[in-house]
Amino acid sequence: MTKKKQELSSEEQLKQALVPLDEQPYQIPENWIWVRLYSVISEIKNGTTIKQDKSNNGYSVTRIESLQNNTIDFNRLGTIIDETKIRQGDWYKANDIALSHINSAEHVGKTALIETNMLPLVHGMNLLRLTFNKMYSPKLFQFYSQSYQYKDSVIKRINRAVNQVSINQKQLGSIELAIPPLAEQQRIISRIESLFEKLDRAKELIQDALDTFENRKAAILHKAFAGELTKRWREENGVGIESWEENKLSEICTINPKRINTKELDDNLLVSFIPMPAVSDVLGEIISPQVRTFEEVKKGYTNFSEEDIIFAKITPCMENGKCAVVGKLVNDIGFGSTEFHVLRCSENAYNRFLYHLLRSQFFRDEAKSVMTGAVGQQRVPKKFLEDYSLKLPKYCEQIEIIELIDSMFEKEEKAKELFNLIDNLNLMKKSILARAFRGELGTNNLDDENVLVLLKAVLE
Repeated sequence: MTKKKQELSSEEQLKQALVPLDEQPYQIPENWIWVRLYSVISEIKNGTTIKQDKSNNGYSVTRIESLQNNTIDFNRLGTIIDETKIRQGDWYKANDIALSHINSAEHVGKTALIETNMLPLVHGMNLLRLTFNKMYSPKLFQFYSQSYQYKDSVIKRINRAVNQVSINQKQLGSIELAIPPLAEQQRIISRIESLFEKLDRAKELIQDALDTFENRKAAILHKAFAGELTKRWREENGVGIESWEENKLSEICTINPKRINTKELDDNLLVSFIPMPAVSDVLGEIISPQVRTFEEVKKGYTNFSEEDIIFAKITPCMENGKCAVVGKLVNDIGFGSTEFHVLRCSENAYNRFLYHLLRSQFFRDEAKSVMTGAVGQQRVPKKFLEDYSLKLPKYCEQIEIIELIDSMFEKEEKAKELFNLIDNLNLMKKSILARAFRGELGTNNLDDENVLVLLKAVLE
């Protein structure tokens, strides 16, 4: 049986806190150290379970949906009316970290740094509150929690349930964390903030141009699905608008088809894997598919085939238009996030036609209005897709519509370039974070005191 922390000597605590060489994810500068996350946290707590409501007359309290875009969204707070039920330990303090430990796989582990201007604020349920000791800057952890390295560490440790996943305090505390000297931590923060500020300014300018394009695109799609784009085509081909027949989606495609028979497949077989981040919001394409073994994906993931449509069913991915037609797959087998609905078209429905329907703003607005589940974890129900009614033209007219849409969108080459730039800016941020936590931003000074000295002092 492992001895309790208070029974361990300083040497034993140090050994537990340090990550063994063979478990260190990558090489870091010689004056940095690898530790377990728990060793830099002085306190980790669950939120209060005091009954909340959404009135504005009371004391603001965080809810699971309050954590948005790496900060606290004050439009999504709850309220506690009776202050006498709030304990002293329920209040956030400046530099606490709020962490989502029960959520969908895409959102579990996300964080927000509590800043002075957010206070007073009560720590609500379904968010962990982390208080860091003098070893590590909370602001630096906030940046680290946006990195691929951190997300990968969380995903490796999560517990999966039917509609959500979770990570407990022990699992979270075991995450490997690279610790620079304190002076280097501040230099890294300053460097990241400077670089991110420049990227954000560029993104604002690009977004202004994109908004103009999106308005034109929405108008084109509205005309396409109202039959206006192909009015002349129908006249030239002797086809009337009455040829557009009312259908439910479930009548023209299979929604979430059965998984493939896995009994005869070798566990070492390579297959395609598409996580949610691999689908571009702006392009509506799969931009960074992965390759995994069948053993890694055969349980707990959505299965699909080439030419299927994958459609994000969760907020905010659905709202952002995450949807794609599946292309070539490794060994013709694909797996991906359970947060995708899969649509497999029948012979009278062109997948590109339905793809543009699912990507249209009017469809997503309807889908958003019927989402179910807790706020912040809402999903588009399968039944909504099954019952969704649309007028479907003949297959030949569907092809004509898509050719017209593609032709019109093709003229917006500058907009397509802007789409790529947005994705590139987001990737640049991930690249900056990856380099930052490997000591590759050019700010490290080997004359700084080795952080191991500080860790020993904290443990004494």
